[in-house]
Amino acid sequence: MIPCSVLDLAPIAEGGDPAQSFHNTLDLAQHAERWGYQRYWLAEHHGMPGIASAATAVLIGYVAAGTKRIRVGAGGIMLPNHSPLVIAEQFGTLESLFPGRIDLGLGRAPGSDQATARALRRNLASDPDQFPQDVVELMDYFSGKQKRPVQAVPGAGLEVPLWILGSSLFGAQLAAALGLPYAFASHFAPGQMMQAIELYRATFRPSAKLAKPHVMLGFNVFASDSDAHAQFLASSMQQAFINLRSGRPSRLQPPVHDYWNRIGEQERTMLGQVMSCSAIGSRDTVAREMEAFIARTGADELMITSQVFEHAARLRSYEITASLMP
Repeated sequence: MIPCSVLDLAPIAEGGDPAQSFHNTLDLAQHAERWGYQRYWLAEHHGMPGIASAATAVLIGYVAAGTKRIRVGAGGIMLPNHSPLVIAEQFGTLESLFPGRIDLGLGRAPGSDQATARALRRNLASDPDQFPQDVVELMDYFSGKQKRPVQAVPGAGLEVPLWILGSSLFGAQLAAALGLPYAFASHFAPGQMMQAIELYRATFRPSAKLAKPHVMLGFNVFASDSDAHAQFLASSMQQAFINLRSGRPSRLQPPVHDYWNRIGEQERTMLGQVMSCSAIGSRDTVAREMEAFIARTGADELMITSQVFEHAARLRSYEITASLMP
């Protein structure tokens, strides 16, 4: 088994609120640290009623302050929403507070719809291909050697590991060209996963940051003490995907018995596609499915996400997964 990490969206469950979500996030991070997970990442999303991790850098600071060793980072920051200087200052601050523990994953998607993007004060007429230039500018701020009239303070000269995130071939090409580690969003957009992995590895250029390719893949795990109960737990995430794709995003809903047979063929087809990189079941079932996924992809690391309605059941899912790690 390869190293595993945790991806958390700080889900807001039906009947809960963001304050409870943040409490659960820190509790999960503390457990993940004890169980031996490699890193704990939080993702930037905006205007989503079931996701509380919008102010990602703030939440990273909260988690890092409540843990001691585990790496904490963004999976990711959606760079089109921000100036590279602001991100350099934010993550320079985090790295100064928690040296050697901060990761910065960078995404190209806005993480929102157009109305939310306007509220974020983004320039919607900007060139969508500006992302590579923004990444290079951000790297320049961290290097401490850049000749721009503005310096990132804090930030300049700090070693904050950068990752490129993606769900298409674009991110794979950029990560390979810059010699950076690559994280693919196979936990919800697996369509081009194998092509992206192959392209990244084939065109990777070693850099001062990374000598050889490093691939992290998103992977859903719903683990419980029986296959049937794990399928029951997974129905909350299945509902969330259907609600989102239907244009009615919601808070994380309670699980439903026999949910798969209650939905139509179109919904089952959609779920089969978006959740194809998943392991749902008992410890033995999850072990088999994870090992098969690793063998098929050659992943160097898995980023485990487990959107379970009840916090105790979510902890149990991550605990079972941790028992499979080295």
